[in-house]
Amino acid sequence: MLEVTSEVNGTEGLICVKGRMDTKSSPQLTEEINKIIDSLDKLILDIAEVEYVSSSGLRVCLAADKKMIAKGGEMNVKNVPKPVMDVFDMTGFSDALTII
Repeated sequence: MLEVTSEVNGTEGLICVKGRMDTKSSPQLTEEINKIIDSLDKLILDIAEVEYVSSSGLRVCLAADKKMIAKGGEMNVKNVPKPVMDVFDMTGFSDALTII
């Protein structure tokens, strides 16, 4: 189960994610990101309440980051829980993504 909320303030967007970022929930997260990403210069992904991330969840993060970079924007990931950071570290995503 995944809960996703988004908020846009001018050209900055905040997406808060709660639950599991996995194969089942990745389409939902992708849909929410795609709703707002075109109007943004900066996207912040707050994953403080994410308890698990699979390769599908990692792909969603990478795709959003690449989309923001391609249009001259930036994406930041914040409030990364330790178990998720461990996955980011093992997969190299801690170097690929901007984590604040």
